[in-house]
Amino acid sequence: MIQLLVRWLVLAAGVALATKVVPGISCSDGSTLIVVAVLLSFFNAILKPILLLFTLPFIVLTMGLGVVLINALLFYWAGNLVDGFHVATLWSAVWGGVTVSVTNLVASALIRSRPKPPKTEQRDDVIDI
Repeated sequence: MIQLLVRWLVLAAGVALATKVVPGISCSDGSTLIVVAVLLSFFNAILKPILLLFTLPFIVLTMGLGVVLINALLFYWAGNLVDGFHVATLWSAVWGGVTVSVTNLVASALIRSRPKPPKTEQRDDVIDI
């Protein structure tokens, strides 16, 4: 449960950064930001895998750039569905999606815990020849 809340907070931080950096994206208040983060996480969990499956030939043909377009489309839909969150153009949605993706990538790299190397036991009863 805590991991889900952390993901939502990181997504909300990415959307907040996108509203500050990308022209054409605006958000009225913090509660709207949380609603957008929950909606985008729902889109990423339910709609994105379906869209990826149906557009797989296009994604392969564009060498992965189709995924950026799908992220932009989901971001643009969130702007149309949530009152108080506005995405002006598809290009704003592209840059907003890229901003959120980079924010998630950086936060995941910082949050990820590094596995500890296993302890090796030293046994004194072994004779080396």
